[in-house]
Amino acid sequence: MLSLRFARSLSSTGAIVAICVGAALLLGGAWWGIIRWRRSRISPQEAERRRRTALNATGKMGDANLLDVREDLVFYSYDVRGVEYTASQDVSALRELLPEDPSVVNGVVSVKYDSRNPANSMILCEDWSGLRRGGARSAILRQR
Repeated sequence: MLSLRFARSLSSTGAIVAICVGAALLLGGAWWGIIRWRRSRISPQEAERRRRTALNATGKMGDANLLDVREDLVFYSYDVRGVEYTASQDVSALRELLPEDPSVVNGVVSVKYDSRNPANSMILCEDWSGLRRGGARSAILRQR
């Protein structure tokens, strides 16, 4: 009888220990996963920079009409295969690439767009500018 009780107490103690160890491993793994996930997230600014870089590398070029420049937003319109798109681009991270007086920027510019999603477009990035040099209606811009 004594050995049977001892065996049962060992098996129930072992089961409790196994459950505790399993729960601790599960919680530790979840904690590690959350930490890794939070560190791997990128900021919206970095996501926008990556979008511009990819578009610069693979985008098709076309002509666009610059409609307006307001503080950190540039509004423009362009046609792709008979469909007219009107878009805006946040240029707050690219402010140094714009002229000091944004009111002089108007007229025809170049646009780069994704051929699979023409609404994904830009007129300015870190390594490329669609703003054209010269002419009475366009800004003089430092090209890279």
